[in-house]
Amino acid sequence: MNNLHKDILTGTLFTIGLLGFISGEFIISSALFGTAAIASNINLNSKRAKSFQAMH
Repeated sequence: MNNLHKDILTGTLFTIGLLGFISGEFIISSALFGTAAIASNINLNSKRAKSFQAMH
């Protein structure tokens, strides 16, 4: 999965979580926000690792 697909997935999870929060589905929206945060951190850390390896 390339970076564009990962960014789209993270954005979609965040947007669905936000809509779920507005509609009152607090448990589902919390799970989606958590999933989006974890996916974002994994994506960011993998980008950092690749750039670090390219430098050395």
